[in-house]
Amino acid sequence: MKTILTCLDASPRAPKVLATAVDLARRTGSRLILFRSVGLPPELAREDVIGVSPNALVDKLVDAAKEGLARFREDVPPELQGGLEVRVGTPWNAICAEATALGVDLIVIGSHGYGGIDRLLGTTAAKVVNHADRSVLVVR
Repeated sequence: MKTILTCLDASPRAPKVLATAVDLARRTGSRLILFRSVGLPPELAREDVIGVSPNALVDKLVDAAKEGLARFREDVPPELQGGLEVRVGTPWNAICAEATALGVDLIVIGSHGYGGIDRLLGTTAAKVVNHADRSVLVVR
């Protein structure tokens, strides 16, 4: 195993996902690519985006995601660092596409909540497991 796509969001579970990926990378001699997908958050209030061009809004979200990943990178030993990637899109689809494009050996992702909407539509993790063309490790 050479590369692991480590999917990190802004949830409280993300540090555990990263710690698991770092441990696995140490054991296998792999490098970690830290990844976050960016989409329009459902909680974004309409008044927050009035007067903001769509490109400017996406650029702000991408920049914030990169800053978040840069903070996570501080917890990754230099010899395990393989890069930071941010993509715009639906999370499960962006993860699967990025894993294929980069040719990673494994996707590491956190499990997510099982609230009402998750039960109806399925979690990001479940969709990645069902659609990825490579192995996926789901961290609880």
